[in-house]
Amino acid sequence: MLAGTATLLAIALYLCSRFTRQARLRRTPFAVWRDVSLATVAAALALYLWGCLHVFFLDDQDQSEECELQRPEGVPRLVGLRGDFIPLRLVCEASSGRDYSVIIPGYINPSIAVLLLLALACALVSALLHLKQRPATRKKG
Repeated sequence: MLAGTATLLAIALYLCSRFTRQARLRRTPFAVWRDVSLATVAAALALYLWGCLHVFFLDDQDQSEECELQRPEGVPRLVGLRGDFIPLRLVCEASSGRDYSVIIPGYINPSIAVLLLLALACALVSALLHLKQRPATRKKG
């Protein structure tokens, strides 16, 4: 949680620095795509931390109660809990071997996946634009 928060803060500060007058004057297409990629990574990280907070503020007793409340019909007694970080989820384990997730909102993991794919696409566009720009600057020099 602390490392994720520090990383999110660092990315946010960097992106804010990109709005200064000097940075706007030196803006290039590849830098804009790079910054969009970083912004989507920051959004994905913020969602991940939001999902972690759902688990962080519940003690073991509250987590067990939540498992019992959301236990599907036909599922026998619960035998344990486990947390997975990728994908982010809190899994309730039943004695029948059937598992189910609780607490983490259903939109967290799909949203993170979409944002990370978007970040990858933006990073690839940025890299391609940067490679196109480099040979042009070599010819001039």
